[in-house]
Parts: sequence; C-alpha cells; structure tokens
Amino acid sequence: MGADVGTSLFGPWGQDPWRGLALASGLVLAPLLSGVINRVKAKVAGRRGQPMLQLYYDLAKLRRKGAVYSQTTTWVFRLVPVLGLAAATMALLLVPAGTSPAAGRFAGDLFLFAYCLGLMRLGTVLGALDTGSAFAGMGASREVQFAAVAEPALLLAWATLARLTGSLSLSGMAAGLAEARSEVAGAVPVIVLVGVALFIVTLAENCRVPFDDPNTHLELTMVHEAMVLDYSGPDLAAVLYGAALKLWILGAVVVDLAVAAWGWHGTAGAAAFALGMLLLAALIGLVESVMARLSLLRVPRLLVAAGALSLLAFSLTLRSGW
Repeated sequence: MGADVGTSLFGPWGQDPWRGLALASGLVLAPLLSGVINRVKAKVAGRRGQPMLQLYYDLAKLRRKGAVYSQTTTWVFRLVPVLGLAAATMALLLVPAGTSPAAGRFAGDLFLFAYCLGLMRLGTVLGALDTGSAFAGMGASREVQFAAVAEPALLLAWATLARLTGSLSLSGMAAGLAEARSEVAGAVPVIVLVGVALFIVTLAENCRVPFDDPNTHLELTMVHEAMVLDYSGPDLAAVLYGAALKLWILGAVVVDLAVAAWGWHGTAGAAAFALGMLLLAALIGLVESVMARLSLLRVPRLLVAAGALSLLAFSLTLRSGW
C-alpha cells in the first residue's frame, strides 16, 4: 500500500502535469499567505488592513537597501540568511501538492525534509548567538526549548503516516492516504488526529499565535523576532522570504493530508490544494483573531498536547496492526 512515488531526486516527470505545483506556487505565492492572514485579522477586527501584497513590497524595498553589520558578528551571521533560504527551498522541493508528486522526491525524502527544517532552525539560532546580544540569546533559548517539544510531535505524526501508507516519502504518503482511507477501517480518526497535531505544530514552527506573535516587539514575550532583529537590507529580505516559505511548506503538508484523504487527483487535486492553502491561511488568521498569545509557561503544554494526539494516532495504527 502506498509505494514510494519514485526513486530518484530528479526523475522523469511522468504523466502528471501538476508535478512540481507545490514548488512553483510556493516560490511565487508564499508571501501571499501572510497577506491573507493579515487581511482576515483586519476584517475580524473591523479594520481595512494592509494590502495583501504588502510582504512583496517589503521584500522589494529591502532588496534595494544596504545591510548593516555589528562589529561583534562574524561570517556566521552573514551566512545564516542564505543557509536558511537554501534549506527552505530544498524542503519545498520535496513537498507534494495533494496527490501530485513533488518536483524532487525519492524513497526516504522524509528524512531530508526533517533535516532541512532542523537546519533552518539551527542557522537562525547560531545567527542570533553570533550577535552577542543577550536579547537575541534569550529568543534563541526559547526557540530551542519549544522545538524540543514540537519536533517529537512532528516526527510521531510522520511515523503514523508512514506506518499507515507504507512509505517514507512525502509524495508516497500523499499517494497512499486515499487508498488507506478507503481500505483500512478506522483510518479516518487517525488522519484527523494527525491533521490536528500537524496544524498545532505548524503554528508553533512558524511562530504564530498562540505560541508567538510575529507583529509584537515586546521584549519579554518575543521569540523568533528577537533572533532576527539585527538583520537588515537584503539579509532581512532573505530571512522574511525564508520564513514565508517555511509557512507555505508546513501548511502544504497539512493541506496535502486533507486533499489526499479525500482522494482528489489531477486537476481537481490541484484546485483543491490551491483552495486549501487559502483556507489554511484564513484559518490561521481566525485563530490569531480569537486567541491571545499564551504565556511562555503554557506554550510547552499545548505542544505536549500535539504530541499526545500524534502518539494516540500512532497507537491506533499499532493496535489495528496496519
């Protein structure tokens, strides 16, 4: 069930015209998700809000500016934006669009995907520590603390999908979910549990409410923003674009789960994937509109809850002998 969709990184495109949809759309439309989220929050609050293309304008403006570096920073600080952007692009290359395989997929690409996400975090933390700022170090400490709880939940969710579909490839999981849903009794509750867990982890990994507020600059509550305050110009543009890609990447994994579970293929699957990304951004905007940011002591509890959902889903697969 759910055999891996390919064995080489850049294999033949086959007969699927939508292969690489996640890559092409992610590179172009990733900053748009932020605009949709902000517009939904503005509408809920009764405000007009900023333009949906605001992040595109910001990136273009930052590209025209010069970068300023502190005398305490080294080459590590300058390398981090490029490293993070490269890792995000590589991870995006492995993400399918619904049931359409990713542009670059191979058996076991799940492990490379996980390492790309870890490399992005490692680079951001090292860049923050390289500034020698206690403020940036505080944000780095919080980032690592939350990641220590979020990563097990993410890995358990992927382990559940791998056991359910018999694949260690993201594309293979997407292709096998529809078959699992129709053939394995009780697979729907497992898929729902994994979906909720992945959504919670997506909010945490992208520093969204209720875990963090990307719009705040309150020193006592900042996490991600505290680590990137020292970047400017093209470096800041690379950091912001990399963050937008990360939101698209993890959001696409959640949407892929829904699209594949419903068994949409071809043009219908591509349309469902695009609509799903917009709905996911709107959902994040609604969550940020109705919820306040959790205190730092309560953040790990919600991440533990996500881990518990993933563990429960994995236990159900073991109990059922799938």
